[in-house]
Amino acid sequence: MPPKFHPNEVKVVCLRCTGREVSATSALAPKIGPLGVSPKNTGDDITKATGDWKALRIAVKLTIQNRQAQTEVVPSASALIIKAIKEPPRDRKKQKNIKHSGKITFDEIVSIARQMLHRFLAREFSGTIKKILGTAQSVGRSVDDRHSHDIIDEINSCCVVECPAG
Repeated sequence: MPPKFHPNEVKVVCLRCTGREVSATSALAPKIGPLGVSPKNTGDDITKATGDWKALRIAVKLTIQNRQAQTEVVPSASALIIKAIKEPPRDRKKQKNIKHSGKITFDEIVSIARQMLHRFLAREFSGTIKKILGTAQSVGRSVDDRHSHDIIDEINSCCVVECPAG
């Protein structure tokens, strides 16, 4: 059955998957099958592209043109924080409700904020840093052995923590 759109037209499909795990072709087929793309080959491409993100849930953006899919990994802030604390990969089917352990520094928070700057709609770079600090708090990590919300309060008071320019 031919696709229902012009082959030169660009279509974008976003989906969430677990890193370095083969996506079920039965889950991919309804999304990309009508676009004329093979779900099995696309699943293999997603597995290759998410090799660095083993056992983490991340978003994948598929850009489809001429029945060819380009795969791009779009990590979330929580995935970047979990990757920054360098935890070993875990089996997500056997271990549930994991408490993340590890240390994260303010410099790593700033580098994550620079990566996420284009996705957040904060007016200033300090707003993006505060969003990343809030995500670190929800993941359960303290920054430089201090509670994340204390650092947010210091950024709001503009006296202790200096935020670098974006």
